[in-house]
Amino acid sequence: MTWKSFLKLTEIQTKVASMIPYILGSLYAYYRFQAFNWINGGLMLLSLLCVDMATTTINNYIDFKKANKKHGFGYESHNAIVRDNIKEPVVIATISGLLSIAILTGFFLFLRTSPVVLMLGAVSFAIGILYSFGPFPISRTPFGEVFSGLIMGFFIPLITVIIHLPENTLLSVSLITGQLIVRADLLELVLIFLVSFPTIVGIANIMLANNICDIEEDLVNCRYTLPIYIGQKAALATFRFLYLIAYLSILVLVTLRVLPLFSLLTLLTLIPVFKHINLFTQKQSKQYTFVLAVRNFVLINLAHAMTLAFDLTVRFLLERFFN
Repeated sequence: MTWKSFLKLTEIQTKVASMIPYILGSLYAYYRFQAFNWINGGLMLLSLLCVDMATTTINNYIDFKKANKKHGFGYESHNAIVRDNIKEPVVIATISGLLSIAILTGFFLFLRTSPVVLMLGAVSFAIGILYSFGPFPISRTPFGEVFSGLIMGFFIPLITVIIHLPENTLLSVSLITGQLIVRADLLELVLIFLVSFPTIVGIANIMLANNICDIEEDLVNCRYTLPIYIGQKAALATFRFLYLIAYLSILVLVTLRVLPLFSLLTLLTLIPVFKHINLFTQKQSKQYTFVLAVRNFVLINLAHAMTLAFDLTVRFLLERFFN
């Protein structure tokens, strides 16, 4: 397998969906708690990237194995196994290697942090695998958008914040006389959820756009996704509505002074984002317009993260030159 085939098999271009939530979580940890741990951050970055690539590879492999029709719908070009004639043992070895690296680095991260990280990581890891594998893969059900949005959009920022903080700051788990005791700072957890809401929505809408484009193919291959259940018209309305809620969450957090005023600059992305929504509403194509959902995710959440970075930079410069 060539390097180019590997990148296509793992769909490296889609890894922005896990990297941006990681960046957002790291920036928020420093903005809110003035905490950042380089070693923990590096371990999580490697583990996260490998899990994401492994999940995508599993998804492509399962689609290849279960497809009733392997020609048409652009299948020959968007599935790397078919396009590059990658042998099944090579695909399986790739999955095994990526998962091994992810598990090893994740275990080291647990040793450096707390059982909470192990538990959250294990749940994320399990859902990531079940998303594409097993008798009833989540990606083939109406719940794909919910699970992908929550796991990648919320769990990634949450775990990222936790690994940068001192142990048991937000969540702690202990076993005392046979009782499992969980302590949580509910306010901070809710705030992290709200801060993560644009990433949750962005990732859910990437999945939703993908499923809208694949309605015909999914019906042929017995994948009963959300757009098939609610219909194309309702799916497109949901696609638009979720973006509105994402922007509303930023307004609420700035009003509550959880996010800086600079975060309002994220609202400027409304113009290109809604232009993309209108284009996608007019034509749903995996080849031509699906990428607009990815661009929307990047536009909103990169701006979301950059406004935090900008505020931190301004604070640093003010403290350095005026103190």
